[in-house]
Order: sequence, then structure tokens, then C-alpha cells
Amino acid sequence: MKKTIALLGQPNSGKSTLFNGLTGSHQHVGNWPGKTVEKMEGSFTYENEEYTLVDLPGTYSLSANSDEEIITRDYIADGNADLVCILADASQLERSLFMLTDFIGLQVPAVLILNLMDVATKLGKEINPAAMEEQLGIPVIPFVAADKSQYTTLLKTLKKALAAKKLLHTDYYKRYFSSETQLPYFAVKELVSDCATSFRSPHWLAVKCMENDKNVLTFCKAGLSKEKYAALTALTRDIKRGSLYTGNCKFAIIHDLTKAAVNSPTKKPVLSKFDRIATSRIWGKPLAIGVMLLSFAVAMIFAMPLMGVGMAIPSLISEPLYNIMTSLKLPPMLISLISQLVPNIISFAFSMCGFVMAVTFIFSAMEEIGYMARMAFVFDSLMAKLGLQGKSICAFLMGFGCTIGGAAGTRVIDNWGQRLLAIALVWSVPCAATWAVMPTLAQIFFGNGAVIVLISLLLFMFVMMAITAKVFGNTLAPKENRVGMIMELPPYHKPKWGHIIRTTLSKGVDIFWRAIKVITVVSVVFWLLSYTSTGNVENSIIYNIGIFIEPFTKLFGLSWQTFMAFVASAISKEAVLGVLSALYTGSGDVFTATFGTVGTADLNVILPQVISKAEALAFIFACTFNMPCLVALASTHRESHSLKWTVRIALYYTGMALLLSFVVYHIGLVVF
Repeated sequence: MKKTIALLGQPNSGKSTLFNGLTGSHQHVGNWPGKTVEKMEGSFTYENEEYTLVDLPGTYSLSANSDEEIITRDYIADGNADLVCILADASQLERSLFMLTDFIGLQVPAVLILNLMDVATKLGKEINPAAMEEQLGIPVIPFVAADKSQYTTLLKTLKKALAAKKLLHTDYYKRYFSSETQLPYFAVKELVSDCATSFRSPHWLAVKCMENDKNVLTFCKAGLSKEKYAALTALTRDIKRGSLYTGNCKFAIIHDLTKAAVNSPTKKPVLSKFDRIATSRIWGKPLAIGVMLLSFAVAMIFAMPLMGVGMAIPSLISEPLYNIMTSLKLPPMLISLISQLVPNIISFAFSMCGFVMAVTFIFSAMEEIGYMARMAFVFDSLMAKLGLQGKSICAFLMGFGCTIGGAAGTRVIDNWGQRLLAIALVWSVPCAATWAVMPTLAQIFFGNGAVIVLISLLLFMFVMMAITAKVFGNTLAPKENRVGMIMELPPYHKPKWGHIIRTTLSKGVDIFWRAIKVITVVSVVFWLLSYTSTGNVENSIIYNIGIFIEPFTKLFGLSWQTFMAFVASAISKEAVLGVLSALYTGSGDVFTATFGTVGTADLNVILPQVISKAEALAFIFACTFNMPCLVALASTHRESHSLKWTVRIALYYTGMALLLSFVVYHIGLVVF
């Protein structure tokens, strides 16, 4: 029977690196049943035996403060795993062992993996795994998750641990809780013993009850008589600040454990000159913004070759495909579909893959080096106002370059709800393509006043972010579930380039195929709507739809032509000028204008004659804050693993863009 191994640890303990290192491409992602929390499962084979690996949500404890913690705890306490790997950051051992102390009393075989041993060694810390193993009763494995050469030893130890089924010593650590005078440990433990299971020991239940854990109290209620449960609630109700006292016990355990097994340098760490600037309240933010802009520039340099290949694909294969299919005398509609659609789908997917791979590479390097933590630190208080963590700032800054990169940048956020909220907010940030197209339109319609229009777009971005945070914040990241940053600044260290490259390539392949699927569906629909055998737009379905709905779109200050350009802006911001050119100057068909390159000749002459300034202003705002692009939609689905939330966010931005267009149009009628 296939064995299941679960990975348990705090955020940034190396779980994801270990998970990717063991499973490679043999992994799939979804959501836990009934919860909007990411579920990652994978498989690997060792010595002809196949294992299932579950990467549990990263949490700081096994309390019930968030969905992540409840899911993680219930999965373990219900006996779903044959072995639990508890990961701890060896370079910050005192802090990262708290999860281990919360595990005491769960009767599930476990091993402790001390990750980042190389960093701990550089800091002068000498850790004795054998001494820790003797005290804990479970295997303790020194490890570097980014070092592929260490996996063979790890796999051997895991196989032995599955056979030995060693449990964390519980009896030894009971004394810490029983000696705490503020806790009625023995009385509570005796009461809950009747509802203990083979996985939940009386000790574990007692500690959680003394912490007034409502989920555990509900569990005990189902297994106790009314009299015993009444006595239990009376005891726990009288405990004031139970979590504080149990926390003191857990920190005492950590102190004694590390005192016996860890020899740390006596010299207190001192911030370097760079860190004094990087964490400064005054200079930290400008430095972080500068680093992110530089990172974006480097990412673009890395992405350009692959993006260049993607952009060249239509011109390279469209005509040969057309000639081959024409010689085969295939139906004209099929020829048009394949020769236009297939090259552009591959082009879009290649371009997305190139940029996201570059962003993944840069972000992974910055994370491993240790600078990302400094950046998150200086922006944490600002991001908290939006219900997010300091780490979110990276995604927003990358969003100015590309929404795809911004969505990918949210991977550093540990809480799933906050991560999805950050993605939703990143959509409010106009990307580089938007800033390339909108100034052109603003100049055409407003001349010297274009600067005022662009400043207005930038200022409204902050309003849009605030509104979006209000709309989605309470659902995705309610105040009681928001996770702030609890961290020590990690030391700087040289990144493992091999690991970063492997991770980047793996993500790139996955992103490419996901993008192909999403782009194909939308592209086929748009092609069918815009196809015409004569090349005359008036014979297309999209034209007839436009004419039919124009009385409605006029309410938003959009003619059917500008409305179709608005729709195209959700596919690609670069398509806006092309579609306007195709519809107003007759230079090409709508599909080619959207997915290809169409000239914008005479737009600066024609558009001001047929579109009023009020309509133009409404159109510019609507396109700017519409769905960023088709590839951003695919990227959001890739990062969220939730079709429901991807659709919700897309519909929200479409609706908000039209509402904004309505408001701006009617204001424009007054102003102009």
C-alpha cells in the first residue's frame, strides 16, 4: 500500500523546496474540500516503492486561528499521514521549533528535518542532531533542501522512519505543563482522557483545551458525558490567558532543547551598514523600490529572447500554414482558423512563459539571498492597511511592469487568502503595455492635457486598490484570519543556482501548458465571433452584436466600435489601437487587429472627429482598469488554482471598468 508523507513547517522553512525536490513534475495542486486554501500533493518513487507527499499549508502553530492551521491540524490528528516531516530552519532554530512543541501529544510517527544547515554553519552555530534525537525520541535529519546530493540520505532515513514509526516523546515534556501553577493540567487531562483517540493523546487535548481552542472543545463535547463536559468548560472558562501560559511552557521546552544541543556564538549579531539602510524607516522603501525596478529590468533582459521567439512565431508559420492548407484545398473557414489562431495561441503562451520564468528566477534568487525579507519588513505596516503582508509590495511593483509577473510575485505570501487578495489588487496596477497605449490615446484626444489624464489614471489606481481591498478583503482575508509577519532577518547567503534553475524550468513548462489551454478557449470564441469570409467587418457576428447592444453601451459613453476595442483590451492592451484602426479606418480585420499587429495610420486625425472628449476619457479609464489581458487571466488561474475566484475577479474588473466609464463619461459631459 502506498505510504503518505506529510510536510509540516512554518512559512519559509523550506517545505516547498523539499516538496519540489522530491516530486519534481509529479505534483498537482487544488483546494482543500470546502476551503479556499491551496492543497499540494505529489508523488515520488524510491527503491521501487511509490510514496504520496502532501505539502501542508505553512503555519506558525497548530492552533485554530486560521483555515490553514485548522486544515493542517485536522489532517495530522485524523491520522491521514503515515509519517510527518516537521521542518525547522536550522539558522533560526529557537523560533522555528515552536511548531514542534505544538506537535507534542499527537501520536503520529514523525521526523525533524533541520533545513538550511549550511546557513547555520556559516553563522557559527554548532547543532548536535544526535543529542536532539535522544531528547525528542524521533529521527533528526540535518539537511539542505536546495542541495540535490543530500536527497539520497534523506530518502533512506524516511524509509527507516516509516518502518520504525517512532513517536515524539510526550511523557518527558508533560512536566513543563504540570509545573505551571496557572494551569490545571492534571484536572483537565483527566477529564479529556475519555475522548482521546489513537492520534490525539490526552496531553494534546488538555493543552488545547487550556488554550480555549473552540474546535478542540467541540471535539471533546462529542466524546464526553454532559457532566464531564460541563466540568471541563468550567475549568477552561476560569483559565485566563491560557495560550500565554502554555506558550511559556513551549518556549521553555525549546530553550532546554537548544541549550543541550546547540552551541551558538556568544557575540550578538549586529546589523551591517547595508541592513541599516535596508530596514530604515526612511531609506528602506526607496531602496526596495529601486531594487525591484532593477530586478524588473533584469527579468526583462532574461525574458526577451523567449518572448522574442514567441512574437516571431506568427510571422514565421502563419503563411506556410496558409499555403499548405490552401494546396490541400481545405475549407476557407478551417484555413483561416488554423493559420491565424494556432500561431497566435503559441505566440501568446511563449511570451507569457518567457516573462514568468524570468520573474520566477529573479524572485527565487532574491528570496534565497535573503533580501526579500528586508523588503517585506519595511513595507509591512503599509500593506497591513490593505489586509496584506509586507511581502505583497513585491507583487505590486512587478505589476507596473507586467500583471503576469505581479501575479507570480504573490507566491512569497504564505496565507492563501491574502495571496489571492494580493492578485486581485495587482490587477488594479496598470502594466507597461497600458502605459504604452494610453498615453497615445490621451495625446490624440487631449493634446497637452494628456499629462493630466495620465496623472488621473495613476491617482485612481490607489482608489481602485482601496475599493478592491474592501470588496474582497473580508471574504479572502478577514481580520481575524490575517497573518502578519513573524520573522527574524535571515542571513545573506549564496543562492543554490542549480535548484533555482530547476524550479524555474519546471514552473515554465507548467505555465506554458496552462496558458495554452486558457488562451485557446478564449481565442476560438473571439475568432468565431469576428470571422467573416469576405473580410468585411459588417458581415461578422461581432459587428451584429455590437450594433444590437450599442443602445446599452452608449450609457457608458461607448459606441459599439469603442466597446469592441474595450473587449479587446481584456485580451491584450496592445490590441486597443489595432482594433480602433480596423473598425474606424478599415485597415484589417478585427481578429488580426486583436491578436496580431495592425497599423494605426490616421487615427490621430480620424478618432477626434468621431469620438467626443467625454467618450474618449471614459474609454481610456475603462480600458485601463479593465481585465489586464488574457495571459494575466491564465496566470491568475495558475497562481490561485481556483477557477471560481479567477472568474469572480475577472467579472469584478469588467463590471468596475464599465461603472467607471459611466461615471467618467457623465463627468466629462459636464466638463467638456
